[in-house]
Amino acid sequence: MKNKNSPRILIGGTSSGCGKTTITCALLQALVNRGLKTASFKCGPDYIDPMFHGEIIGSKSSNLDAFFCDDDIIRYLLYKNGSSCEISVIEGVMGFYDGMNLNTTKASTYEVSKITQTSVILTVNCKGMANSAVALIKGFKDYKKDSNIAGVILNNITKSTYEAVKASIENEFNGSIRVLGYFPKLSEDLVFGSRHLGLVTSNEINDIKEKLNTLAKIVEDTIDIDKIIEIANNASALDFKGPDVKHHGKRVRIAVAYDKACCFYYRDNLELLEEMGAELVYFSPINDKELPFNIDGLYIGGGYPELYRNELSSNVSMIKSIKTALENKTPCIAECGGFMYISSTIDEYKMVGYLDGKSTNTNKLSRFGYITLEANEDNMLCKKGECIKAHEFHYYDSTECGSLFTAKKESGKSWGCVIATDNLYAGYPHMHFYSNLKFAENFYKKCEECEENTSHYGGKNE
Repeated sequence: MKNKNSPRILIGGTSSGCGKTTITCALLQALVNRGLKTASFKCGPDYIDPMFHGEIIGSKSSNLDAFFCDDDIIRYLLYKNGSSCEISVIEGVMGFYDGMNLNTTKASTYEVSKITQTSVILTVNCKGMANSAVALIKGFKDYKKDSNIAGVILNNITKSTYEAVKASIENEFNGSIRVLGYFPKLSEDLVFGSRHLGLVTSNEINDIKEKLNTLAKIVEDTIDIDKIIEIANNASALDFKGPDVKHHGKRVRIAVAYDKACCFYYRDNLELLEEMGAELVYFSPINDKELPFNIDGLYIGGGYPELYRNELSSNVSMIKSIKTALENKTPCIAECGGFMYISSTIDEYKMVGYLDGKSTNTNKLSRFGYITLEANEDNMLCKKGECIKAHEFHYYDSTECGSLFTAKKESGKSWGCVIATDNLYAGYPHMHFYSNLKFAENFYKKCEECEENTSHYGGKNE
């Protein structure tokens, strides 16, 4: 299949912390303010940056991850989530060439740009630099001949210095790289805060829309947005075959935990379940008294349950409701923070208690990075020996992490993880269903079996 109209641009960066998230958000808001129907994407496995994107464009943002997904699926997801829009903006991850380990570009922003043939605008943090920025840009441009770097935005620079550096860049590259503008140093009230898993989530910033509109006004004054749109409109066609998603005749209701404590989900995972025929019913473990009635499955994603452990622990009726559902064998996926929540305690605060593990802060990243999960036994999601790609990123660890799967890194390091049964997947790894559609299929089938059982949680409508 070929989409002949797929305007898109990728905002890359020279390193983490160079300003690409702020500039991407400001650009998205400016495009929306101009009345353009805009889609947004994030390279890599991050959850928080897509939340900021979604806050701006009014719909959920998506991930493009070259570890989780093959080239065809990457192009398919870009088309699927952006084809109805006038422009798609992709935000990079880490430094442009930084991949899944220290000596590879695999799963890097560069790789996504190459797979999708998307022109790149490189964000350069010019703090402490002037003419050296030219050498830095030249290194990024020349490191790979197919870099797709078409333009640069200079960050943390004054207007007067920008004009001088711009002239040097234009002289060096003779028009092969466009200097598209600059971004001044921001006042503290416009800087997004951060914590141990990255930025604070967008729903924690009371005046986020005001901040985003202020940032949008800045880029309207300092960045050539018209030229960015022109570059995006020159994007080549996307070729892909796409996955074979099976639509099920039986509609199931899957309760999805979503609030400040549980908000880390891949949009494409949730929409895949909907494409299969599921009705997703959202609920709050913090605020709601019990699970939605008449559900056939339960999905509790990651997030920051440790920050809301008191609220979660105090909601005794919800804890009882979830424990009852699990005891009644309601099919459940509980990832990372969701796994911590259905376990015994988080820092001595009582949680659901369906599993025995106790979660405590290690004050360091535990088992961080991309992994491939291989099943050691048959379970709800797969047969023994089957695999899916996943990601771990957490500072908390549990006394009972399970051993139903073996997690393997490309370095050769491996460990046992995940508690899994015929009705449960619970562990720190976050899965991406497009890595292996069978996992989503099997979860859906198990929910169908629950739907057929009139004794499942919440009962059937009379």
